[in-house]
Amino acid sequence: MPDPVRSTRHLGMVALLTGLLTGCANGHTTLPATTSALKAGPAYGEMRSVAVMQIRPGNVAVTPNGQVFATIHPMDGDHDVQLAEITGQNSYRAWPSPALQTHAGRYSDATIDSPLGIYQDGQGGLWITDMGLHLGKTRLWGFDIASGKLITKLTLPANIAPEGSFVQDLAVDRSRGVAYLADIANPGLITVDLESGEATRFSEHPALEAEPGAKLKIDGKDVQFNGKPAKVGVDPITLSDDGETVFFGAMTGHSWYSLPAKLLREGADHATIAAAITRVGDKPVSDGADTAGGIHYFTNLNQHGLDVLGADGKLTPLVRDERLDWPDGVRMAADGWLYVTVNQLDSTPPFNDGKDSGQAPYRIFKVWPVDN
Repeated sequence: MPDPVRSTRHLGMVALLTGLLTGCANGHTTLPATTSALKAGPAYGEMRSVAVMQIRPGNVAVTPNGQVFATIHPMDGDHDVQLAEITGQNSYRAWPSPALQTHAGRYSDATIDSPLGIYQDGQGGLWITDMGLHLGKTRLWGFDIASGKLITKLTLPANIAPEGSFVQDLAVDRSRGVAYLADIANPGLITVDLESGEATRFSEHPALEAEPGAKLKIDGKDVQFNGKPAKVGVDPITLSDDGETVFFGAMTGHSWYSLPAKLLREGADHATIAAAITRVGDKPVSDGADTAGGIHYFTNLNQHGLDVLGADGKLTPLVRDERLDWPDGVRMAADGWLYVTVNQLDSTPPFNDGKDSGQAPYRIFKVWPVDN
């Protein structure tokens, strides 16, 4: 007795071959509809909206189950929320609770001050850098995502992050109990023990500084910061999948560097750390970066875009789109989408002669980074 499954498959194959042969005979090269479905999916560089916001998102994190979190950028002024969970295209909620947000500008040690960097550690924890612009001290907060409970809140020592620091980005290795942070005010890398709170700083190295030949130039206009050409040092910082390599680069720079994480974790002397810094490849002038699977993803401020530094060492465009009006933070999600915040930061007072000329809405997008 013939196998009905095999018979059905056989008939389907005959139909497919017949369609192909008929198309060739008629001079057509278009595949029949039955095969086009096999390649259904997003196109390389395709952008989809995740959130439309009336306040500026800072950086973004996405959990393995698809929860999306964002810091609210301190340069957007005072709001009653500093850390949010995105709940829909036009909705968000204060996270983990309204009680931990600063309301009406009443900043205190009990509430979040001025967060920016955000990172989910792959082990159920969500971490933020809190630059302490109002309190004069830098803090690192860690939350359990499932419960919203505080894992730890660490205040960085004043000799490591003195008042006036701008500790913006971070990467967290939860399994080894360490966080790596980047300070752009006094360009340096800060390493924090998550249990003890002990911290070390590596600074005064050319790889951490803005590059003289790099310019922040948007729509043909040189971007100023507090009345001077914007020259920003080490900003994006990422971690390899195995936690063994820290990657970093200056915002206004075209070089992406690597460093063995072990040297930072174990407090190696500055000469040893400096000697181990390696240039990985080119990067654009960028405010955000992420590393996944040996590939590096960057925001491209000058060209309204996102770029990719592949394992082959080549920097290539991922997308160019006018809607990427200052793409800020970027994070790879478990489902393969690359998330990016867009906040028109060059229209905020520090970049814009003391005026805010931003035009809401501000956005979070996701971009497909794989060439199917």
